[in-house]
Amino acid sequence: MTAIRYRTVDVDGHIVFYREAGDPSRPALLLLHGFPSSSHMFRDLIPLLADRFHLVAPDLPGFGQTEMKPRDCFRYGFDALAKVIGRFTEVIGLDRYALYIFDYGAPVGLRLAMAHPERITAIVSQNGNAYEEGLSTGWNPIQRYWRDPSAENREALRELLTPASIRWQYEHGVPDTSLLSPDGSALDAWYIGGDEVDEIQLDLFGDYASNVALYPAFQAYFRKYQPPLLAVWGKNDPFFLPAGAEAYRRDLPNASIRFLDAGHFALETHADAIAEEIREFLLN
Repeated sequence: MTAIRYRTVDVDGHIVFYREAGDPSRPALLLLHGFPSSSHMFRDLIPLLADRFHLVAPDLPGFGQTEMKPRDCFRYGFDALAKVIGRFTEVIGLDRYALYIFDYGAPVGLRLAMAHPERITAIVSQNGNAYEEGLSTGWNPIQRYWRDPSAENREALRELLTPASIRWQYEHGVPDTSLLSPDGSALDAWYIGGDEVDEIQLDLFGDYASNVALYPAFQAYFRKYQPPLLAVWGKNDPFFLPAGAEAYRRDLPNASIRFLDAGHFALETHADAIAEEIREFLLN
């Protein structure tokens, strides 16, 4: 039975929660979740990889069990999230690691990679976008808010934070939803319902424009450093299209691209397949 440890660490005054498993002497894999989830999304993947890897999965600021600082004390933007997670890796002594990036975890992780390319051994992108062609029309309401950050456009995005909307994000594109546990979406909805969390999430919706602005820089990093990359993608994702996975080959000709008959949260139904892809990619 794999022992998963549930820890917290003080990162320059920010208490970060994380899950950890595997022998620290083995190759490290930093698992970065997305919206509206937490490190809980890796609950099935971690035991499948812990025999060969040292796995670390933090909750990003604004999510899960990581300390929720008030908005007047901490600016919830992607630069700030990356700064906390970058320092987190230093505080726990994670000096070289592969990245698993998903959704919001992609712009956070790629900021870490650009800041310290020498630390990154490889990248696994599971529906972690870095190209404009990967953005679907599902982003239209959020892009409207980028162009016009009015109170009306901000208010319209609250629909994305409801339990029904969160459940839809899990179910969309899943051929057999009877295989989909309700626990992940229910836990996400519970966290999102916390005090001030809705405003934090709306702040992050607005700041996502900073990630799109950085896409050319992310792509320049790929071209310069040629990190080994596996894109393993739920092909029915309503937010990040398969074209976003295929685009990696433009800058990383040797990238491995795999598509799964799954939605945005591919780990919920395809953890075994994703674990096998990661093993083959990182160990061969």
